[in-house]
Amino acid sequence: MRVTMCLTSDQDFWQLSQGHAGHLRSTFPDVDFRVATPATVPNELPASEVYFGWRFAPTWFSLAPSLRWIASPAAGTDHLPVRQAQQEGVMLTRSYGFHGGPMSEHAMGLVLGFSRGLFTSSRLQLTQRWWKNELATEFFDLASATMAIVGCGSIGAHLARAAGAFKMNVIGVRRTPPADTQDGIRWIRASSTRQAVAKADVVVDLLPATAETAGFFDQRVFNSCKPGAIFINLGRASTVDHTALLQALEDGPLGGAALDVTTPRPLPMEDALRLHPRVILTPKSATFSRFYMDEAITFFTDNLRRYLNDQPLQGLVPLPTEGGSDVSL
Repeated sequence: MRVTMCLTSDQDFWQLSQGHAGHLRSTFPDVDFRVATPATVPNELPASEVYFGWRFAPTWFSLAPSLRWIASPAAGTDHLPVRQAQQEGVMLTRSYGFHGGPMSEHAMGLVLGFSRGLFTSSRLQLTQRWWKNELATEFFDLASATMAIVGCGSIGAHLARAAGAFKMNVIGVRRTPPADTQDGIRWIRASSTRQAVAKADVVVDLLPATAETAGFFDQRVFNSCKPGAIFINLGRASTVDHTALLQALEDGPLGGAALDVTTPRPLPMEDALRLHPRVILTPKSATFSRFYMDEAITFFTDNLRRYLNDQPLQGLVPLPTEGGSDVSL
């Protein structure tokens, strides 16, 4: 059986190393692993049963008559041909369980930057000799503050534990909340999002990109936020109405915003959000981790073992339905 792997990236921690390939070959000596680049993938697909990579071009299906499974190391699937894969009878899996660590660190770094006035200090040190009074009016304590995580799945649960270490209260918002309480999360249905954000000092967007979540954070939701609240988007850019966000910063309740994703990406240099003094931009770096590919290979190794033993695969992506899917990651 042939497995074609195309895991190239500008960042070394998102690339397949020789060590990773060697580990897979030693673990599965009867499997023919082929390491490819985007340019050479078409040469390997005709004899491939499994593809492991960041992306899969829709035109590649016609080149892969034996393909049965596409595995992605990413948590999201909006960049993959999910519907076409299912039409072709090809299973598609995403990965999970290891994105929560770096994303939680990223989120809490942003929360601390706002709560302790670190971003304001970085800005004012260029123009003012002393700005202690400014910080005295804008800082807030994390202990007893409330974080609302909208789209609270496995990544959100990891973030909830990190927030809990700072003694924050956590509200988890998702379409179908779990039956039992976990990680100290108070669960609220997505239909009550506006009530959840009204109680939150920090609102974290972890929504995936679906038809249902497009523009989810609109003027109504932002206007429902608590005065001075901080909004953080580590989910998908399509879930936020940027015009409404800017208005909420200028005339509405928001005290600040941090965006790891934007539309377009990157924002133009003259964009109002880029220039806003209370907006922090990060370049889609929330999942940066030196351990990322190590974890991705571990996840894939377990799933490949399942595949070879005819067991159900972890992270199997269902066919998108009209109206979207569960608002969680």
